[in-house]
Amino acid sequence: MNSDASGSPMRVHVVTASDRASAGVYADLSGPAVAEAVEQHFRAAGIAVSVSREILPDDSDRLAAAMVAAVDKGCRLVVTTGGTGIGPRDLTPEATRKVIEREIPGLMEDVRRRSAENAPGALLSRGVAGIRGQSLIVNLPGSVKAVRECLGMILPLVPHALRMAEGGDHDS
Repeated sequence: MNSDASGSPMRVHVVTASDRASAGVYADLSGPAVAEAVEQHFRAAGIAVSVSREILPDDSDRLAAAMVAAVDKGCRLVVTTGGTGIGPRDLTPEATRKVIEREIPGLMEDVRRRSAENAPGALLSRGVAGIRGQSLIVNLPGSVKAVRECLGMILPLVPHALRMAEGGDHDS
């Protein structure tokens, strides 16, 4: 999987969900961390990648619309960061469930379990993962440390997940 079927780079979109970062109260650090990790991982694997980013407030409808728009524009992987906790404005999982067609519960269950070995608070993360069309959507926490740790677990599975979403078999 060096690129998509047209020979173009695999398109990835990163959505940061944060009221304060979207208002300019503080800089978004997790979105750039996602973009950097994704680019490094896929380039090291010989997969051409193009990453775009946006920052939105914690608004379920706007987050859902951004995920749909990214998939409609051909992004094969959409990664959200932030809004996965238990606070009243943490709405990213609800937005994601509105747009995915099939949830992949085991992915985030394993991420939470493995993360909790060093950070028990990881069990409070409610992030989900799922498929929309032939694209994978994954919710990550908002901390840079958690983003890097979670992506280390998730990114090796992405090429296989995308092949499966295209209708490939387990051996392809």
